[in-house]
Amino acid sequence: MPESATLPTAGDVCCPGTDCVLLARDLAEDLAQVFKALADPTRVRLLQYLAESESGTACACHLPTALGISQPTLSFHMRKLHDAGLVDRDKRGRWVHYTVRPESLERVRGFLDLQVDTAAARCC
Repeated sequence: MPESATLPTAGDVCCPGTDCVLLARDLAEDLAQVFKALADPTRVRLLQYLAESESGTACACHLPTALGISQPTLSFHMRKLHDAGLVDRDKRGRWVHYTVRPESLERVRGFLDLQVDTAAARCC
């Protein structure tokens, strides 16, 4: 730190209201894992396909053709979605059926619905 720089003291306040509470680290890590899973267009397409499927579920046997991907690629992407808590899987005989976990989408929706102060008078 340069000699001319000083550390803030207890009386120094940059802006009123900047003492808000940070999101807990474990919750932030959980949300980051979800956003990492959704950072891939194939996984976004898979999640949308599952969420909008008429029966609420989709068999792994239909997904590769619908998306134009191979079965191993599907397995890789579905594992990422499952590990992020976005989908459940249910093995039925030889095939796995996937279902979106609505509560996981609510958690993400809740985070994205952050209330941002748009006041014109900002101190910084």
